[in-house]
Amino acid sequence: MSFSGTERNRLADLLIDLGSDAATLCEGWTTHDMAAHLWLREHRPDAAAGMFIPALSGHLDKVTKQVKERDYVELVNAWRAGPPKWSPFFLLDSQANFAEHFIHHEDVRRANGQTEPRDFSAAVDDQFTATLRRFAPLMLKKSRLPVILHPAGGQRIVAADKRGVAERGDAVVAISGQPAELLLWVYGRDVAQVEITGDESAIVKSSL
Repeated sequence: MSFSGTERNRLADLLIDLGSDAATLCEGWTTHDMAAHLWLREHRPDAAAGMFIPALSGHLDKVTKQVKERDYVELVNAWRAGPPKWSPFFLLDSQANFAEHFIHHEDVRRANGQTEPRDFSAAVDDQFTATLRRFAPLMLKKSRLPVILHPAGGQRIVAADKRGVAERGDAVVAISGQPAELLLWVYGRDVAQVEITGDESAIVKSSL
């Protein structure tokens, strides 16, 4: 099973263990909201589009309310079963859900007392680093100073270096940590265990 598949099962187990009213790191969301989001993303693309298109946000809210009327455990297990065969996620699960499942698993874990980072294999750490290399420059591009990520065991990743400053090594913000923690940090989870050196106020994180 792929890492995203393993995380899917682990997160589903945790959602059921905690029940529908537990906290998450996503502001305003309970575990019930999380389960509805995860299911909608793969099964209702018409509603999921409202996550990115403001004009469709009302449709997303309406469908989300309907989905949350389902039995909570049944909803979680329906998501656990995976995307339908017609969904792009069916063929792209290991790529499209690698970060999604990990981050939302941590959203639930860390909001409910499981605050210690987990250990991962070297192969999974390499996947975290590759994901950082792909998305961190996009998500940090609005920062006022270059942001240099230093994943443990990997080469540095440079973002927002508009003037080549990072090559000289001055006036930068350096973020160091395990690849998984850096990924959480880039995606706006301030509970991530990273070390920040430099002017943190210069960092601007954006969503994709």
